[in-house]
Amino acid sequence: MANINDYIKWRGDLSFDNSEFNEVDDLILARFSYLPFYKIGFKGVKTIKAISEKFKDYKDEDFNYLGDREMITGIGNSDRFGKLKVSDYVINNVKENEQQFSAITIHLNEKELYVSFIGTDATLVGWKEDFNLSFMSDIPAQLEALKYLRKICDKYPGTKLRIGGHSKGGNLAVYSSIYAGKKIQNRIISTSNYDGPGFFREIIESDEYQRVKSKLVTYIPQGSIVGRMLEHEEEYYVVESDAKGMHQHDIYSWHVMGKELIKLDHLDEHSEFFNDTLNEYLKNTTPEERKIFVDNVYKLLDATDAVTTHDFKNEWNKNIPVVMKSYKELNDEDKKALSFIIKEFGKAAIDTYKEFKIINNEDNFINKIKRKTENEVNKIKKEVNKTKKKVAKVKKEANKTKKETKNTKTKKEVKKTNNKKDVKNTKTKKDVKKPKRK
Repeated sequence: MANINDYIKWRGDLSFDNSEFNEVDDLILARFSYLPFYKIGFKGVKTIKAISEKFKDYKDEDFNYLGDREMITGIGNSDRFGKLKVSDYVINNVKENEQQFSAITIHLNEKELYVSFIGTDATLVGWKEDFNLSFMSDIPAQLEALKYLRKICDKYPGTKLRIGGHSKGGNLAVYSSIYAGKKIQNRIISTSNYDGPGFFREIIESDEYQRVKSKLVTYIPQGSIVGRMLEHEEEYYVVESDAKGMHQHDIYSWHVMGKELIKLDHLDEHSEFFNDTLNEYLKNTTPEERKIFVDNVYKLLDATDAVTTHDFKNEWNKNIPVVMKSYKELNDEDKKALSFIIKEFGKAAIDTYKEFKIINNEDNFINKIKRKTENEVNKIKKEVNKTKKKVAKVKKEANKTKKETKNTKTKKEVKKTNNKKDVKNTKTKKDVKKPKRK
């Protein structure tokens, strides 16, 4: 099936004057912030075409994720995106603060901007910040996103805003929209969260969230995991993906038809299972317990020389012994905390599995009854059809007999008529032979 890169090939020759901005354009620009602009020394204002030229000699491995190189090449060469101006690129990763943040602004026209927030990159600190969402109401990247949005609004007064991001970037887009204030919220056209985490209940119930809720929209694949973290109350759509499990988080696996993402009417059971397990886990653990667990896991990974998840995987045979050694050096309290959280998550998974099994058994029972009923109905239908055929046959025979009877009767009547004619003719002949004498 087609994805966003196919869309760029199909509709890249149509400018926004000829075909208005749509949800696929939105997804592309949300993804745009993932490009490694720091590698080309991006500063000031440039067109997407000029940026694409800078990346032309780069290979797939030079980008954060597979598909990004094809995407920037495609939009750079297109009439639809190539002439758009890009500005205000920032990158602010601070390991000590467990902060990973980047953003960029695309000028759709003189009156409309698209603010794009990067999601989690491949760095370990980026993933650590993601897990911090499980116990922190405000992570550093969220505060940076809010500051960035306010700065853009001050720099470009009177402009309307579209805001978006993928993964954690989607969460940042929503967070900045929630706390930007009424004046900025009035300038927002829409804020799109592509498979990004939600928020704790207290944020969902806040006046700030409720005020901007109608402008928020979330898109998640049918097997979403990241996008099911924490709570969402805004409008959301389920998008069809051809990947399996966690790989559905990759937007290049999302299906596109024309100028729309292909939607489904439900999430799959794996996504529901994870969501219920995570909710059970959050319900049975405190924020402090989750913090200790996440901090300790990160401490174990950080003991290696790995900077990114790729580094860790590529040298796993060297890194695993380092992690094991670091675990042994943890104090008993930290080991106990790690063990507790692992057990709680395992318990939540088992409880959820049991519930799913009961539901599945009930569904199987209902389906069994349904199938049995359908079989009985089908049997009755067959008997009715047989009876109808028999009745039709009897009618046919009756019509045949009736027709034959009618034909026989007609023949008799004709014969009788002919006999009458013969008698009459004989009488007439006699009359002719013997004329009456005078």
